[in-house]
Amino acid sequence: MPQQKDIVKIAIQMPGAYPQLIQLDQKKPLSAVIKEVCDRWNLQGPDNYALQYADGVQTYITESNRLDIKNGSILRLTKAPSRCAEDLFKGIQSSDSGVRCDSLKQLASLSTDVTFAQEFINRDGHSLLVKIVEDHNESAVIMTHTLMGFMELMDHGIVSWENLSLIFIKKIASFVNAKALDASIQQVSLAILESMVQSSSSLFHHIMQEVTLERLILHLQVTNQQIQTKAMALLMALLQTAGEEKRRELFDFLAKKNLRQYIYKNIIHSSGPVGDEMAHYLYVLQSLSLNQLEPRMRTPLDSYSQDQREILHALRQAAFETESENSLSTERRRSLCAKEFKKLGFSNNSNPGQDLNRTPPGLLALDTMGYFASRNPDAFSRFVLENSSREDKHECPFARSSIQLTLILCEILRIGEPPSETGSHYHPVFFSQDRLLDELFCICIQLLNKTWKEMRATQEDFDKVMQVVREQITRTLSSKPTSLELFKNKVNALNYSEILKLRQTERLHQEETLAPPVLELKERLKPELLELIRQQRLHRLCHGTLFRKISSRRRQDKLWYCRLSPNHKMLHYGDVEEEAEMPSIEALQEKIPVADIKGLLTGKDCPHMKENKGKQTKEVLDLAFSITYDVEEYSLNFIASSRTDFCLWTDGLNVLLGRDMSSECMRSELEILLSMEIKLRLLDLENVPIPERAPAVPNPPSNFNFCYDFSQAEQ
Repeated sequence: MPQQKDIVKIAIQMPGAYPQLIQLDQKKPLSAVIKEVCDRWNLQGPDNYALQYADGVQTYITESNRLDIKNGSILRLTKAPSRCAEDLFKGIQSSDSGVRCDSLKQLASLSTDVTFAQEFINRDGHSLLVKIVEDHNESAVIMTHTLMGFMELMDHGIVSWENLSLIFIKKIASFVNAKALDASIQQVSLAILESMVQSSSSLFHHIMQEVTLERLILHLQVTNQQIQTKAMALLMALLQTAGEEKRRELFDFLAKKNLRQYIYKNIIHSSGPVGDEMAHYLYVLQSLSLNQLEPRMRTPLDSYSQDQREILHALRQAAFETESENSLSTERRRSLCAKEFKKLGFSNNSNPGQDLNRTPPGLLALDTMGYFASRNPDAFSRFVLENSSREDKHECPFARSSIQLTLILCEILRIGEPPSETGSHYHPVFFSQDRLLDELFCICIQLLNKTWKEMRATQEDFDKVMQVVREQITRTLSSKPTSLELFKNKVNALNYSEILKLRQTERLHQEETLAPPVLELKERLKPELLELIRQQRLHRLCHGTLFRKISSRRRQDKLWYCRLSPNHKMLHYGDVEEEAEMPSIEALQEKIPVADIKGLLTGKDCPHMKENKGKQTKEVLDLAFSITYDVEEYSLNFIASSRTDFCLWTDGLNVLLGRDMSSECMRSELEILLSMEIKLRLLDLENVPIPERAPAVPNPPSNFNFCYDFSQAEQ
């Protein structure tokens, strides 16, 4: 008796007969199974029959794939593939055009099955199809079926594409180049040429000589979406197969022929939606085009290159109206250049080229800065001068920001990454103009300056600002704007406050999707983590902070220090010199008992803000806070140097007053701590020993010869 797992219960159909329900023994030869089925229906010659799936892809059952048959499968008893192949081979050669047409139509359908395809090719049937194409004496319908059958046969890889004659290749190319021809013939001809290009480099060169690229581009303007898609597929195959030099030539040619404009007008802005296949080819074109920038992205600035040094100095001269440098001494000119490069936002102002040694973005950062300065000179000058004249450490460095922004754009646009075989994430805005990276940079560098001011950022917040800008760009591009103007409007509307709202909404949505036990765990952890934040705030107050005073002339001219005593009972404060070290409690002459503090005021409610009502900037208002104390309602007035200090001190003072903390920093830190703690609690740490103390840091190795030298690889 066969084991139960070797038995499959199936149904077998045959036209004009009742289905048979059998138990298929997988250890029994397939020929024996077919003979038993034929015997039940009293059919002679079981060798002339085969089984195939009745539903879905109607594949023939063979000894190699029979184990894929599942319980409940429905099979059909049909003509054996060898018998079908022989009948169709004869039918294709019939003198009756109707028989030829029916035979070729059936061939195109059956050739999807590799078992049948092998039988037909064994009879040299593919050569018969090639001859029909070369002679080109048949009607459009017969020719379409011939080409479709040929394509299906070749897709199995049984016959090499390189065995095809040059006459056949030229004939297929002529179908593509023809101005007036049946659309079905052109569609399948484009698919055949695409497969040829992908199969070998020799066929690529033949097809490049035969196919008229102008005609290929014109296929993108037709209303037939299938023709458009196949034309794009062939075009992408040519671009991907070409070497670097040939690819550059092709891109130059396609740029002159306004390929992007054709795609933008006839595909992206067409009435019908872009299909998945076309979306993939648009993504490939976008990826290959942007990768033309990769050499610049991988190349650092050469300090010995006169051209590159001139671009750097042109950037400096465009930002500042300097006196004639020719009349200055070498030392004076060098000092002036260093000062202006520092204002321009370079870290190494004596040798700004060092800032551009990072690859990526390499020379692309210099290109984007130069493009912005030349195309938007007013915006460029305004950006640099506005930030270089600020004295409150809130300046946004143009050069440093530009280099990082260029890198972010390279990462978002995936410049330097080869196209994925399944990728379809293209940007419609890419096809609306020719210099996407430069144009996006011009919009986004101004966005960065706007976001910097909205966040009231300092140099310490640089990475945080860049993270927000990355999110603004990514979210806007994900909405697939179709033009730069639309992108500009959307990305500027997505300001910092909107980003915070979106993050909060997404966080709440994530919380709603959490399982009830996780939500319960989160609520249980909150008090413990809030206490941790409270202790951190008090510790920061005990450490103390340097504050500034604003005089009537509204400039920074006096500093004072405030700190909480270790027993949390007294606030000590007093004036300090500008560059003095952190003063001790004894050095601070003034003090206020915490028990005497009556309230905490912020913003325009502060006494020192009311006194100068209408004269303070929004930035100062957002950083101002005061404490009222004693029975006579005296006040101690603060202006924090950053939003972080403002949050830390207002939270700490609220803790001293027995109130809840309410700053955005507290909420952000609480979410981070909760997320980390929940992830740790949900880890499977059973039987995993967790040390009470952190492990000791090992000593550094005696040498670092094991490190990979990337500089050699880049050369």
